Amino acid sequence: MARILITDDAAFMRMMVRSALESKGHEIVGEAANGADAIKAYKQFKPDVVTMDITMPDMDGVTAVRNIIEFDPKAKIIMCSAMGQTVMVMDALKAGAKDFVVKPFQPDRLQQAIDKQLSN
Repeated sequence: MARILITDDAAFMRMMVRSALESKGHEIVGEAANGADAIKAYKQFKPDVVTMDITMPDMDGVTAVRNIIEFDPKAKIIMCSAMGQTVMVMDALKAGAKDFVVKPFQPDRLQQAIDKQLSN
């Protein structure tokens, strides 16, 4: 099981991700509502995996990914984004994100992405 940091500006989405992951036995070590908070939380909790929204106020997910990867090149970040953000998803992957899951997500798809990161 993984220690996971959830990043999304929508509280209901963080709650959905949390319940999907906790039901699979993962530990949620923290939540962040924007990229700047995600960077702070990453440094504080050093999670195994981060789920990262792309479009957020203050600092977007792509910028946060760059900052986290700069701090920890081995960080395992999974982008969670709505359809139609293909360019930003590609930017996030270039910045160092490892995978992406389309919202609204299927819990099994999210679990599959996490399993893949834990086995790498």
